[in-house]
Amino acid sequence: MAIGSKELASVELDTFDNGRLFDELKKAKEELFNLRFQSATGQLESHGRLRAVKRDIARIYTVLRERELGIRATPVAVEAPAQADKKTEKKTKKAKAAEESSTDDAAAEATPTKEA
Repeated sequence: MAIGSKELASVELDTFDNGRLFDELKKAKEELFNLRFQSATGQLESHGRLRAVKRDIARIYTVLRERELGIRATPVAVEAPAQADKKTEKKTKKAKAAEESSTDDAAAEATPTKEA
């Protein structure tokens, strides 16, 4: 049984993208700093928490390194259906604007101009 945070189990870390892993790593390092400071001043209540945070940090580093080496797969970003619809709407609006501008250009070229 692994000692550490229950929300940072290796199965849970597999679902995180690299950006979120770096955020979790930063939080864990800050927590470790605070715990060490409390330990030095004699205010630390739970010494086991130090060990758990160190293991969380090691677990995050392991997942990042395995992804770098290609041992562990990086999760594919799955978009929510609402977000996917918004992106297609934006693309269609851009496509419509491009079509309108191209048809306006074609229409301007097709009409002869009268010279006086």
